[in-house]
Amino acid sequence: MKSKVNEIKISYKENIALSKSPAIKSSADAGKLLFQTWDKNTIALQESFKVLLLNNSNKIKGIYQLSTGGITGTLVDIRILFAVILKSLSVGVILSHCHPSGKLMPSEADKQLTEKIKKAAAFFDVKVLDHIIVVPNGDYYSFSDNGLL
Repeated sequence: MKSKVNEIKISYKENIALSKSPAIKSSADAGKLLFQTWDKNTIALQESFKVLLLNNSNKIKGIYQLSTGGITGTLVDIRILFAVILKSLSVGVILSHCHPSGKLMPSEADKQLTEKIKKAAAFFDVKVLDHIIVVPNGDYYSFSDNGLL
């Protein structure tokens, strides 16, 4: 009797339009772009977590929504995060999540998660350039601008 083994396939297809996108040069660029990608009908209802994937020139390879949670939090599985980062051959990332409450300040859990991801990224030579908190009115908080990265 032959046993069957699952085949694992890894793929990433680059979107031509994204490859012609401008480079992210500041937290303001990233904050504006990320806010535009949020569903305005749910940003004030529940937290979600996204990662902005970048190439070596800080050009956008893509944006991946990793999780959607509840009113006060969302689960971030670091293994899935790095599967996406490595599959897309990204060398830089900008982490992002929303605060439905409109509160811009990061929680202690936000700071700890960022540090954990930053340490893991170092093993793969991936740079965590920022972690941006987006709120329903379009404002943002940058970990990098505020000396937390």
